[in-house]
Amino acid sequence: MNKHTVSIFTNDTEMSKDVKSELRKALIERGYTVMSEYSPNTDLIVCIGGDGAFLETIHKCNFPECLTVGINTGHLGFFQEVLPENIGHFIEDYEKGDYAVQHLGTVKCIVTEEDGTQNEHIGLNEITITGRKSYSIHFDITIGGKPIEKFSGDGILVATSAGSTAYNYSLGGSIVDPRLQLLQVTPLAPMNTTAYRSFTSSILLPDDMNLGIIPESLENKIYIANDGEITGYSNVKEIEVRKSSKVVNLIRFKDYDFWSKVKDKFL
Repeated sequence: MNKHTVSIFTNDTEMSKDVKSELRKALIERGYTVMSEYSPNTDLIVCIGGDGAFLETIHKCNFPECLTVGINTGHLGFFQEVLPENIGHFIEDYEKGDYAVQHLGTVKCIVTEEDGTQNEHIGLNEITITGRKSYSIHFDITIGGKPIEKFSGDGILVATSAGSTAYNYSLGGSIVDPRLQLLQVTPLAPMNTTAYRSFTSSILLPDDMNLGIIPESLENKIYIANDGEITGYSNVKEIEVRKSSKVVNLIRFKDYDFWSKVKDKFL
């Protein structure tokens, strides 16, 4: 195969830096061009760290179309495919093309302010919509343009299939095989009393269906978190959450099995 350009990203731990140095040396010896930043010429992104470092890299590179692979020096490592001691095998399998590509969908949130200004946020794992800390939030929810409920609680989370094992899971949401293309809407501390009636479990939507959110009051402060990146808004008129056209192309090698990883990480 032609030797490609590889961009390596890492977190700041000493272990990750050591792995980066070892990988960089091995790739250069085999004729690869190695960079520490992303460029249009990048053929492969290697992220060294945990899932947090992986998400940070994906956002930093603006959800790149090139192949991406992770080397796990963190804890959970759902996105991270390669163990540090297997770097040599990883390079050999990559050169032979002995891998599959997992196409991970993303979720997009469009915030429309009172003056018509629109802002867009994209997440690989999830979009979370909340109010001020210690304050409940109230808004009308529509699905496919049809009114569904008047939600009251701490907020809602909309997760992709890939993000189902992240914050969504800690909220009591379902684990979803990433081969299923859907969006999962999970409430955060929903109210369910005689005064307020909200769904108390997750809702699964086909990924071609949009979720609409209309705040009860323009005066309420609203926070949008996409994969943990938080942006605050005032005077929000409406919010739309839907599938994004961005796709993350993640390398998976022959020993990868999603449900085996779920068992190893959670059970």
